This record gives sequence, C-alpha cells and structure tokens, in this order.
Amino acid sequence: MKSLRQTLDRFYRDYDFQTRLLHDPIEFPHRYKDSLDIEIVGFISTCLAYGKVELFKAVLEQLFSKMGSSPHDFILSTGVAKQKKLFAGIKYRFNENEDILCLFYILKQILRQHESLYRLFRAHDHSGESTIESGLVGIMETARAVNTSAVYGKNLRPAGLQQFFSSPAQGSACKRANLFLRWMIRDRDIDFGIWKEIPKNRLVIPLDTHIARISRCLAFTARKTQDWSMAVEITEALKRFDPEDPLKYDFALCHHGISGVCKGNRDPEACRSCVFLSVSG
Repeated sequence: MKSLRQTLDRFYRDYDFQTRLLHDPIEFPHRYKDSLDIEIVGFISTCLAYGKVELFKAVLEQLFSKMGSSPHDFILSTGVAKQKKLFAGIKYRFNENEDILCLFYILKQILRQHESLYRLFRAHDHSGESTIESGLVGIMETARAVNTSAVYGKNLRPAGLQQFFSSPAQGSACKRANLFLRWMIRDRDIDFGIWKEIPKNRLVIPLDTHIARISRCLAFTARKTQDWSMAVEITEALKRFDPEDPLKYDFALCHHGISGVCKGNRDPEACRSCVFLSVSG
C-alpha cells in the first residue's frame, strides 16, 4: 500500500494539469469569472461531456458563443421562442435540439426558484452522510419534475432529456454529475471550489470506463458493473491514500486512459512503461 500511495502521489504531483485542461470540458467554465456563470457553464458542459472530446467541445463552443458574456443571465432572461431561433439545428448524439433547449428551460426554472444549483443542492444535502448522494438526488429529481410543455408542447421526458439528469436513485454512476460536483467543491488544482462548506471527502469519483479499468488493475474494485456502488467503492479505496481529498487523483487517473497511455487491456507494450506496473500486481 505504501508503494502504491507513493506512486499515486508522485503521479498527482507531477501531472501537468494546465496542459490537459485544453483536453477537458472544464476548459469552458474556466473562461468565466463570476461564480454563477461558472456554475451554469459547468453544469451544461458536463451534461454534454460524453463521446469524443473534439465532438462535444464543438457543440459546446456553438452554444456558449451565442450566450454572450454571462450565460447565467442569458438562461434567466431569454425565452424559449428566441432560443429556438438562436440554437436552431444544434444537437449532439442522443440529445436532440429540443432536449438541449429543454435543459436550458429546466435550468431557468431552477434558478428562478432556488437562485442557484448550489442552493438547491444544500436544500437536499444531508451533511452527516458520507457522500453527496442526497444533494445530487435532490438536484436531479427537482430537474426531472419540471413541466416541459413549454418546449415540447406536452409534458414529455424523452431519453435525450433524461440523460442529462442521471440520478443515484436509479443506480446510475452519475459520471458527469459527479464531475460537475468535483469542479464546484474541490478547491485545488484546476477545480473551482466555489461551493463552500462541503468537505472534499464526501465527493464520489466520476466513474467512466478509464477509471473503472485502472481501478480494477489496482484492486480498488472487483465489480464488473459501472454503477453508483462501484463509484463509491473506488472512492473509498482512494480514501486510504488521502482521507481528506480522495478525488485529487481523479483527473490524472482518468486522463491516463483518455490520453491513450493506458489501453485498459493489459497491452504488453503499453503496460511496460506504465507508472503503476510495479504496484498493480
């Protein structure tokens, strides 16, 4: 365990966060200074952060380029009719144009009622719990409850909309939502730390294929299904190395896979140069 901790700490310490920033959706909220803009841009960015980076970044560029200097104010002040003209034809993979418009509409209703996603999170969060599960469920269930007739003509919830609001209540690993929470709560490296009074060790790792593969390799989990339980189990394993900030390893571990360094299949050539080779068994 000591050698693994040393390897993880060295990997984290030597990682070039600023260079990898341009290959991560967190690039978008870093363009803004106001905390409300950072929050809204961060949430929208993580909602669409799946698939190939260059593809979803192109869509996000289109969206934010039309929102002006304050996406938060844009969401609050711009009606559905105007947005339909402004964002006509913009869609991404499973998310149709109306799904994206409805995402904006739902965020507008949340901001009107709660002022910010942070306030909504805190209204549902149980601070005595070991994870942020209750607060995350609160955000997602509130979003799912919004009447969508203003966008779809009927109160519909198509799959492309529901994908934006995955919840632990359904067992989902909530990769993108946990990524958003990491950005908002952690106050180190490239994360923002604008959601105060929430301990970093209550975060749950944003679980994707890269994290799952490396975590199995390092014996952080033996689970096969990438769900909420696996995400929590991996997070608990990382707490052995840093009880206060276990997700400090997330960015580097994830990009160890995204960058192509880790093939995730015990590729002899790739594994030979892996920094974890001597401690992965």
